Amino acid sequence: QVQLVESGGGLVQPGGSLRLSCAAAGFSFSSYPMSWYRQAPGKEREWVAGITSTGGSTGYADSVKGRFTISRDNAKNTMYLQMNRLKSEDTAVYYCKVFLAPRDYWGQGTQVTVSS
Repeated sequence: QVQLVESGGGLVQPGGSLRLSCAAAGFSFSSYPMSWYRQAPGKEREWVAGITSTGGSTGYADSVKGRFTISRDNAKNTMYLQMNRLKSEDTAVYYCKVFLAPRDYWGQGTQVTVSS
């Protein structure tokens, strides 16, 4: 079955960096675009970044543009999110997502806390 497992979250000071990973299994990873989302306490889940199946094209929410970089390694069935210059408002649970018709599949999420 489809599995998405996020890792790499943790506590980091403002201005610091983290690298999230999303390990995928159960589908042809290299054939599908992937996305990162996040959900902060009391807020709706929001899209953060997306990447095409080959990794040739990426997109970012305005709030993270210039600070976050999405990438993927299709040989390892893994997607990444490099997060730099982190801010307190980046605190959230981060999820990876894939759409395999007719539905979305989500990982369990990894907590990122930005605090001094």
